[in-house]
Amino acid sequence: MTGATTSAGTAHQDRVRRLRERFATLPPGSPIRLAKRTSNLFRDRGGAGTIDVAEFTHVLAVDPRARTADVEGMVTYEQLVDATLPHGLMPLVVPQLKTITLGGAVTGLGIESSSFRNGMPHESVLELEVLTGDGQVVVARPDNEHRDLFHGFPNSYGTLGYALRLTIELEPVHPYVQVRHLRHRDAAAYFAELAEVCATRVHDGKPVDFVDGAVFSADEMYLTLGAFTDEAPYTSDYTWLDIYYRSIQGRTDDYLTVRDYLWRWDTDWFWCSAALGVQNRLVRRVLGRKRLRSDVYWKVVALERKLGVSARIDRWRGLPERETVVQDIEVPIDQAAAFLDFFHREIPINPIWVCPVRLRDKTQWPLYVMDPDTLYVNFGFWSSVPLDPGESADTHNRLIERTVTDMRGRKSLYSASFHEEEEFWSLYNGPAYRDLKTRYDPGARLLDLYDKCVRGR
Repeated sequence: MTGATTSAGTAHQDRVRRLRERFATLPPGSPIRLAKRTSNLFRDRGGAGTIDVAEFTHVLAVDPRARTADVEGMVTYEQLVDATLPHGLMPLVVPQLKTITLGGAVTGLGIESSSFRNGMPHESVLELEVLTGDGQVVVARPDNEHRDLFHGFPNSYGTLGYALRLTIELEPVHPYVQVRHLRHRDAAAYFAELAEVCATRVHDGKPVDFVDGAVFSADEMYLTLGAFTDEAPYTSDYTWLDIYYRSIQGRTDDYLTVRDYLWRWDTDWFWCSAALGVQNRLVRRVLGRKRLRSDVYWKVVALERKLGVSARIDRWRGLPERETVVQDIEVPIDQAAAFLDFFHREIPINPIWVCPVRLRDKTQWPLYVMDPDTLYVNFGFWSSVPLDPGESADTHNRLIERTVTDMRGRKSLYSASFHEEEEFWSLYNGPAYRDLKTRYDPGARLLDLYDKCVRGR
């Protein structure tokens, strides 16, 4: 096992053996679903026989010389970062929320402010150990007999198998990140500067290691540039009383420790904590740092979705029904200003997260095809909008999907999707998926990608 110590490797193989024994006890041909302690999915999950992978939460090894880590699939990025930072290393892409798992980010894609130079999490994977739908455990690499699974695993969302172990690349860090917030009032100029910074990795003569942004209105847009640094005149703390996204509007320069930079969005779930009433400083004092976390908020939202208390109160107050619009989409940079204009005209949601992404190299990932020569812009928006009388509950989501497709873009499948089946498979490479499904889940014990992500089975 690459980079893993003998004892850690032996313990991992014991966990794999026990998992396969549990798999064998399930009724033949019965559907299978992964049982997880945490989830960052925003769509319904239907019932099925479950495989519990709660044991697969170990960082097996960190190799500072090779700059690699061996980790089990249910390891969260919070765990991984805590294991790598003492070595002066971090994953090449660290998704924004602490409890996103390595396996989840690779099979479901991920993005962050280093994605303009490092792509997505799956692009730094060197090796995958996967429990497939037929109960086999295979090791997939880009150059072995399972290379089709290695390249087809991203964007398969557990419908081909589950990652039990991953070997990933790491990169060196510095102790601090200097952050600069650049305000724009014109979308065309905003995206032109974003494109230039991503191409040159320099702004105003200073290197740029991280790029993302926030849009608060049609004439208030911020490009946020981060750069590693060994020294900081001060550091800001956005893990308790102060709120990171509010600082974007209030200051042009800032310094954070590298750990706090990586988790700058988690404390307030970007800005979604506002809907839960926890941006009041008195409330924050009462809750304390430990409860100001995205996974805590997610549990509250999951309970609300189950009970529907807010919807009943809105009906009692005579307010219109609301449509949940929780999406991340990507369009080519030449369509970014047009998409933002469309969004401001049609979808009453602000703020909006902006994050550029480009593939690291020419490698193609068949279930989420991107042009390696194109810079894409991710837009993230997570809220709800009122429905006019007679409008269906998917009106705005379908409009967004149609617009993104027309602009040569794609949307992430972690949330509800509404594509018709033929269109879905044209966007997410149905022929390649069916070949992989036939080979690695011939009994169709795992859900089909369309059934899972669109039909919500």
